[in-house]
Amino acid sequence: MHSVVLTKGVPDFREGQVSFDEDGHLERGKTPTVMNPNDKHALRAALQTKVRKGGTVSLMSMGPPGYMEVLQEGMRDVYADDLYLLSDREMGAADTWATAMTAATGIQKLDEPPDLVFAGFKTADGETGHTGPQTDWCLDMPLVTHVISLDIDEDEGILRAKRLVEGDVEEIETVEAPLPAFVVADPEFEPTYRKAEHRLKHKDLREQTRERADEFGEYIDDDTDLDVAEYDRFTMWNHAALNLDPDYIGLDGSPTIVAGVDPIPKAPSEREATVVDPSDDAGMEQVVEELAPYAGGD
Repeated sequence: MHSVVLTKGVPDFREGQVSFDEDGHLERGKTPTVMNPNDKHALRAALQTKVRKGGTVSLMSMGPPGYMEVLQEGMRDVYADDLYLLSDREMGAADTWATAMTAATGIQKLDEPPDLVFAGFKTADGETGHTGPQTDWCLDMPLVTHVISLDIDEDEGILRAKRLVEGDVEEIETVEAPLPAFVVADPEFEPTYRKAEHRLKHKDLREQTRERADEFGEYIDDDTDLDVAEYDRFTMWNHAALNLDPDYIGLDGSPTIVAGVDPIPKAPSEREATVVDPSDDAGMEQVVEELAPYAGGD
């Protein structure tokens, strides 16, 4: 079984203010970035499939070179065998449609065609939920969305899944789809490892992947400006390597027009804090005096 998981870097909203240019496009190079939280559910679904059925898991993203850290996060915190980054300036400022076409082309370029492609429910920045289904449209695979549990029948080549009906947690349906298939994991997805052998394998895989993620750090520290790179377990492709026409990707290939952007303000501190140096005897005495009444429960 070969699974591909699509992921995206999103602004770290914990940092407060994010940066936009004058046209309303997010300046990702100036904004702290983390892995989209919903994509971790997709990764967990792919990991469950690997634990139960064997095979490999590839993690793919489109974005600037800094997204290598996002890929490393996915490899270290959840699981991935190898990593793919689709990156160059021609891909920048893409809407969901241009992103989907680029991602689908990256998937089609893989040496081993996937049996399953996984995507998260939606991203924390756009919240459209479009990219996964649009990528599937380009790949012409059966699509199953809002998946909360799944299993694979390899003999019959069938995916069996339980999914929420119209996002309603009170109504669940069971569906089947032939492989290869495209799965959009719901935030309600919970991996299950009922057999002892699966739990042991899951533990071993987690330890192995963390070691590989640490080795991957050498690529991040490399200052060489590469458009195309192929290392052990990490591949970067630009638009030329993917044979993509710049007129149909990135900003030029995006039909979406941003009418306006509401800035995200940094959350105000809820309480004031006084910093006291432990070597400041007078300051420490004052802290003890203020806290002493509460020590006895008063």
